[in-house]
Amino acid sequence: MKLLVRNIDRSTTEVELCALFQAFGTVQSCDLVNDKVTGKSKGFGFVEMPSAGEAKAAMKNLNYRTIGSSKLRVKKAEK
Repeated sequence: MKLLVRNIDRSTTEVELCALFQAFGTVQSCDLVNDKVTGKSKGFGFVEMPSAGEAKAAMKNLNYRTIGSSKLRVKKAEK
């Protein structure tokens, strides 16, 4: 299941984001979206987890969780 993660603190790295979701299961991919010009985070990314149950647990536990100075927003990514 692919998840959209919004409102990520701009100082959060892709490795840190991936580690948050690994606490709930296997992470297939983790992509933090960066600005092409500055290379800095745009504040959102995508996490893909092969198990729907693990993805739902991550979504439930991480949605509205404060990381850095921001509250994450986690939902199923629309295709």
